[in-house]
Amino acid sequence: MNTKASKKLMVTILSLSLLTVMAGAAVAPALNVIKEYFADTNQTLVQMIISIPALFIALTSFVFPKLSQKFKAKELVLAGLILYVVGGCAAGLFSNIYLVLVFRALVGVGVGIIMPLSTGLLSFYFKPEEQDKLMGYSSAMNQMGGVVATLISGMLASISWRASFLVYLMGLISIVLCLIFLPNDKIGGAGNEKKQGVFKEYYVFVVAIFLLMFTFFVYPTVFAIETAKEGVIPQHYIAIIMAGMDLIAFVGGLSFVHIKKAFGEKARFVAPVLFFVGYVLLFALGGWIGAIVGSVLIGFANGVGIPYIISTASQKAGKAAATTVMPLISMAMYFAQFVTPMVLSVVGQVPYAVAGVTAILFVLWSVKVKLSK
Repeated sequence: MNTKASKKLMVTILSLSLLTVMAGAAVAPALNVIKEYFADTNQTLVQMIISIPALFIALTSFVFPKLSQKFKAKELVLAGLILYVVGGCAAGLFSNIYLVLVFRALVGVGVGIIMPLSTGLLSFYFKPEEQDKLMGYSSAMNQMGGVVATLISGMLASISWRASFLVYLMGLISIVLCLIFLPNDKIGGAGNEKKQGVFKEYYVFVVAIFLLMFTFFVYPTVFAIETAKEGVIPQHYIAIIMAGMDLIAFVGGLSFVHIKKAFGEKARFVAPVLFFVGYVLLFALGGWIGAIVGSVLIGFANGVGIPYIISTASQKAGKAAATTVMPLISMAMYFAQFVTPMVLSVVGQVPYAVAGVTAILFVLWSVKVKLSK
């Protein structure tokens, strides 16, 4: 593959990362307007508009290896993208909450197909020495996708709650790129992956990504509410701080390769330690300084932590990453997103303390996450 074709393929695969991590929360800015429209509906069902995609992403990731044995890469990607765009946009057409949730579930199925491929194809097509940089780019694109989707959805929500779902038209860009530049190779069976014991082989990374995502997802779940309770920072500045956190996470993804070079294997401790310090600042200090500095540390930790775990796992799995470890990592990431609000609803009085505890567990577990030789 020549350099020009390689760059086009890289851009095509990275475009998938713009769509994935914030798939469920892309319409979060419109949730208040949606709640008003469905005022007579059980509010738990309305909240599920945000959370149900994560559940179906996790379920789809579980069966992804089977799909990869039957279908080629381009076929899978395009199927996932079509479900993403159609399911995402169509949810705004209905006034029945159950139909809205059905199409939100389709978004989850689509992302469950796209997510393992968004990083697994980088391992399949690019050399191991290039993967640290590319996984950092992928993480950065995840965060930038969250920023862009949130801003667009917020603007569309000012028109109508139905219009906010048009944010999923972003997937059309990836559809065009994949149609033109993505090869239609069979990825199932690549690298002679083991048919049995896949979880046992990669459980270290699965647990690590679950702890990371649970620890991080406490922030978008409760930051606005907890900060508003303090009464120090006006509401419109809270939104700006949260958007800034996403931008810092973007910078963290771009910085990952340099951090890994500087810290070596100790780089695996950077994210959990920054998470812990960030939540301590939010819990103990608060106010402007605690909110801003804590948000910066949490955002940077997320931006650095995700590519570390994914790149380390991918290097261990080799070309088989897309069909072995990546579906497991994807399932763990989104299951963490789904259960975080539930756990916090039980221990909701001290959400930052809960995040601090999981950050400590993440530090301890990171001892087991060693760089693949």
